[in-house]
Amino acid sequence: MARSQFIETIRKQLRARHYSIQTEKVYLAWIRDYIRFCNYRHPDETGNTEIEEFLSHLANSRKVSAATQNQALCALIFMFRHILDKEIEGLSYSFTKREVRMPTVLDAVEASTIISNMTGKYQLIASLLYGSGLRINEALKLRVQDLNFDNKTILVFRGKGKKDRYTILPESLIPSLRNQIEAARCVHFKDLEDGEGFSSVGPGLKKKYGSALKDFHWQFLFPSSVRCVHPYDGYVCRHHIHETAFRKQLRKAVLASQITKRVTAHTFRHSFATQLLHMGTDIRTVQDLLGHSDLKTTEIYTHVLGSRFGFTRSPVDLANLNKP
Repeated sequence: MARSQFIETIRKQLRARHYSIQTEKVYLAWIRDYIRFCNYRHPDETGNTEIEEFLSHLANSRKVSAATQNQALCALIFMFRHILDKEIEGLSYSFTKREVRMPTVLDAVEASTIISNMTGKYQLIASLLYGSGLRINEALKLRVQDLNFDNKTILVFRGKGKKDRYTILPESLIPSLRNQIEAARCVHFKDLEDGEGFSSVGPGLKKKYGSALKDFHWQFLFPSSVRCVHPYDGYVCRHHIHETAFRKQLRKAVLASQITKRVTAHTFRHSFATQLLHMGTDIRTVQDLLGHSDLKTTEIYTHVLGSRFGFTRSPVDLANLNKP
């Protein structure tokens, strides 16, 4: 089997098992890297030794993180298990334990300063990340139908782990959101005039919903500037703007704000959680708003606040209590 055919076989298996398009790209990239590392030998001719050498190469020569190394191993296990029908056993390498790091958070002034240095739809996206606790891909995937202005809620459809949840819709963002809806409507009307108008949906859903995907409520709140061909089903559609476009605008805003913290899109989500806890919001409510399956994941924000220490005081402060 030629390498190109082999890669296509893996692609078909990933899609048959409903892996996301992003996971598909990442897994195929790691498998190609592995094949190159093995001097283009067919993976069926390789085994534990080559896998261990590849993972060691990633750690020692390419200096990748533990999480990235684990991701590469997941891709290889998928290939051997589902394509080559081989179980990888006795590997002298196990999944690396990820370092536990305290998240970087912004206070209210810092977050507002950064957001004020952004404009248009990018300012609105940052406001949703900070005001609703959305992940960046959740914000970009919002459709017109996901906003409920009456209840002031946002439906996060198929978030991380393919779970649905509701989160709060900030009342102060309603005027901006209505303006963005009208901007999206203009884009959609132009598509309809051109004989198009389909929104991008998951694999196979075009057949299920048909022409209903041209209805406005299916359209993305932040539509891409260009139409594209659906990577799975082949129809012309309009996707949402790409994450890199927001990332570039955020970097400019952080530099303009002269804030020295490392700020990413996810920093706003961390800040949302810590601000809610700081205001006395129940931790289980924060857990639900963030969509965490395990409360322990949410509890990390109590470490950031220091609230886990209760009223504990430092001995040096106690020793100086009575000094003038």
